Amino acid sequence: MSWRNAFGSVLAALFGVQSEANRQRDFNESSPLPYIVVGVVMVTLFVISLLAIVNMVLS
Repeated sequence: MSWRNAFGSVLAALFGVQSEANRQRDFNESSPLPYIVVGVVMVTLFVISLLAIVNMVLS
């Protein structure tokens, strides 16, 4: 499993469009660590971007 595949899977999951083939591939992996790390980073970036947008609108 590469970090690139983990990024693509997490991004697809965040949008809710994960294909069955990719879901099966992801669940057959031995370690969930890449998915956890990429997921935390992407959610953190999403929250930071929302905060920045709200601050720009309210300023």
